[in-house]
Amino acid sequence: MLDRRKFLKIGATLSTLPLIPSFVMGKNIEASKVSLGLVKNGEVITAAHWGILKLTIKDGKVVKSEPWEKITKMDNPLQHYTPDMIYKCRVKYPYVRKSYLENPDHPKPELRGKEEFVRVSYDEAIKLIAKELKKTRNTKGTSAIFGGSYGWKSSGNMQNSRILLQRFLNVTGGFVGVTGDYSTGASQIIMPYVVGSIEVYEQQTSWENILKHSKYVVIWGADPLSTLRIAWTSTDQRGLAYFEKLKESKIKVICIDPVKTETAKFLNAKWITPRPNTDVALMMGMASHLIAKKKVNYEFLQNYTTGFDKFKAYLEGQEDGIKKDVKWASQICGIDEKTIKNLAEIFYDNPTMIMSGWGMQRAHHGEQPHWMLVTLCCMLGQIGTKGGGFGLSYHYSNGGVPTCKGGIIGGISAGELGIWKNGKFKGLAKANQTNKGAEWLQNSAKYSFPVARIADALLNPGKTIDHNGSKITYPDIDFIYWVGGNPLVHHQDTNTNVKAWRKPRTIVVNEIYWTPTAKMADIIMPTTSSYERDDITMTGDYSNMHIAPMKQAVEPIAESKDDYVIFSDICKVYGKDVFNAYTQNGKKAKDLIKEYYNSALKQTKNFGEAFATPMPSFEEFWAKNEPITFEPSIESLEWTRFTDFIEDPILNTLGTDSGLIEIYSETIKKYNYDDCKAHPTWFEPIEWLGNANKETPFHLITSHPRNRLHSQLCHTSLRDTYTVKDREPILINSKDAKKLGIKNGDLVRVFNKRGEVLAGAVVSNDIMQGVVRLCEGGWYDPDENGLCKYGSANVLTIDMPTSKLANGNISHTSLVGIEKFTQNIPKVTAFKDPKTL
Repeated sequence: MLDRRKFLKIGATLSTLPLIPSFVMGKNIEASKVSLGLVKNGEVITAAHWGILKLTIKDGKVVKSEPWEKITKMDNPLQHYTPDMIYKCRVKYPYVRKSYLENPDHPKPELRGKEEFVRVSYDEAIKLIAKELKKTRNTKGTSAIFGGSYGWKSSGNMQNSRILLQRFLNVTGGFVGVTGDYSTGASQIIMPYVVGSIEVYEQQTSWENILKHSKYVVIWGADPLSTLRIAWTSTDQRGLAYFEKLKESKIKVICIDPVKTETAKFLNAKWITPRPNTDVALMMGMASHLIAKKKVNYEFLQNYTTGFDKFKAYLEGQEDGIKKDVKWASQICGIDEKTIKNLAEIFYDNPTMIMSGWGMQRAHHGEQPHWMLVTLCCMLGQIGTKGGGFGLSYHYSNGGVPTCKGGIIGGISAGELGIWKNGKFKGLAKANQTNKGAEWLQNSAKYSFPVARIADALLNPGKTIDHNGSKITYPDIDFIYWVGGNPLVHHQDTNTNVKAWRKPRTIVVNEIYWTPTAKMADIIMPTTSSYERDDITMTGDYSNMHIAPMKQAVEPIAESKDDYVIFSDICKVYGKDVFNAYTQNGKKAKDLIKEYYNSALKQTKNFGEAFATPMPSFEEFWAKNEPITFEPSIESLEWTRFTDFIEDPILNTLGTDSGLIEIYSETIKKYNYDDCKAHPTWFEPIEWLGNANKETPFHLITSHPRNRLHSQLCHTSLRDTYTVKDREPILINSKDAKKLGIKNGDLVRVFNKRGEVLAGAVVSNDIMQGVVRLCEGGWYDPDENGLCKYGSANVLTIDMPTSKLANGNISHTSLVGIEKFTQNIPKVTAFKDPKTL
């Protein structure tokens, strides 16, 4: 019999596999009879990651975009640029790279990103994709086909490009996928060993409890006022409203961050500035001081944790002869000893909620910071209390906003694996059958690899790496199909990534815009934006506050089509049976939207007559074109994370090996990794201010941008409000800038051994000396010598894993040099169409 931790671990692994449905389909019901006719003049409600939107349409064009509701005093500028999201930088027709069209068997992949595209008909492109996909499967096997799609696609539950791609590749024979994500790659692996769940995507202690019971709120390595402008589905905006309430309260706020963030300034917080990547040392200094002052809740440690004695021995230097005391910590993190001691005692003496961001774990040895944070909070003994403990998701998707009671919208699933014999479709694999499909499911798990290792996998087929207690051997990928993402900007060390992307024989990309990734494709299919198609979504990833219609606002631009239509049409090339398997016997998008809505409607009916927010019929909902708003329950308003475990740790054990919080993990010890020990450990990063040199003296932080969602919206005119001389802004400390002879508004060259970019200097005292910030997501725009003319941060970051345990990315671990740019200023071309024939 499996123990609980192992069961959770297996379940987490299976959930990343492309063959596991994300939603179990309901029965086939009558297709919707609701008219989906377009509004030529008037208003339409839709939704995006940045909220529910009201669009104003005139003569069939969107002319204005604004929030559907206004509940905070803070404006979210992302909500006002929908016209640009529809009309700017669009891929309007199917294109094929010239050499690939001439000879797909010898396509000259080294010319990707350099060579012009040839416009082809839609039917020609569809047939070419099907032909080359079949050819790859037949000659190199399913393990050569990579289903690439990373996160942050459209908000819609039906037009989910990532799942639609996986469904297509499954029904046509399978593919290799990835595990994990860039956002929380290290933490989501280590946290199950520590607290029994991935934690980073879990609901947080209710904001109502914090406002009532907390005396201190610590925001550690996060900028919620920037990141709460978006959500994975669509933001409910309530997170920002709660931060407004926090400002109005008597709660004292401390922000620990090398940057004085917008949140710190808004809350008038006390600002503590550790060196980047030294949070673990700072926490260990606090822990040592608490032990010395006898301010440790040993009763909590005894009842709810395991392994503190071994960790304490490490702090005392019994393992390595180095005592991790306050003096030691101060020398590493740059915070004076008095401040470290005061912070530790404040945390112990007062109900303190520590809200951690994810930036600290996107660093070399990123498994350690959140493990150490949990350990520190265990010593404080406040986990599971209404005003104390820790949370890893208050800055993301409105964590802590109470969960509402209502219907939950389903979505398209990845479906089952198509079984083929002698080139003919034989049907779908069933989960309970022992057949070729089930065998391939195991093979898929074997070949899937962490998403942050994609360039390494492309460049090193057959290489075996350690990962989370097992071995992974990279497949030999020869066909990439990518949708709903911009990996050429998203991934670290862009110049190495470009080399990796020029290795496979075929790359197909479905894309709305001429992104840097689209320009690296062999076949590019023009897709609709979410404003050119019907869909449905919810808001508030934790609150589930609204069901929002996403009504089509305008006609599709040029020859762009929905991803669902594109994949359905490719399936037709494979045959009627494959098409029927993919579309569930010919269902249209509106059929599925109604189906998902009705599944939620059925849930609310099961709540009984006392349910406060009844849902109307789908026809009424769609015709009214307004979101449904659900209300939180009393239980969710008072909900406290870990409270059940604290009340009874025997009946409510955690999903760890011991059922307790594991400060020391026997399982990790057995892995015998040299870069991830059995307890929280201080490891020196590969690049940090402790080993900076004259050429690269600055630590680079690549934060989430305030005015984008990663690279989304970069092509819109919102860019004009924050760029400097049409380049990405780089934040530099005033004293550092003076030494370099750099003034506010100067163009600067930022460089290291991995690459170089141009950026616009923003000189300020809102960042500590020795540190610079260039936000990630700027579009890659290389000149003939490789200089990125626009300022894409990942040109400078390191592409190596956090450790053998998690293999997450280390985008916040880089040193750079900076100098004033005095040459002729090149024009930015990132947002222009490529050459086409």
